[in-house]
Amino acid sequence: MARLKVTQVRSNIGRKPKQRESLRSLGLKRINDVVVKEDRPEIRGMIFAVNHLVTVEEVE
Repeated sequence: MARLKVTQVRSNIGRKPKQRESLRSLGLKRINDVVVKEDRPEIRGMIFAVNHLVTVEEVE
């Protein structure tokens, strides 16, 4: 199964609570935090909610 490397590139200050919760659920706390997650629909949905705050790369 593919994995996604998610990096937070913008701050969550001033964002809606749902977006802040999505970042927190992904495990991102501050700018330049990086997490590697399984490529699943739930993770894709959280990334979609905050796609303007993160960058995503596929890793093996």
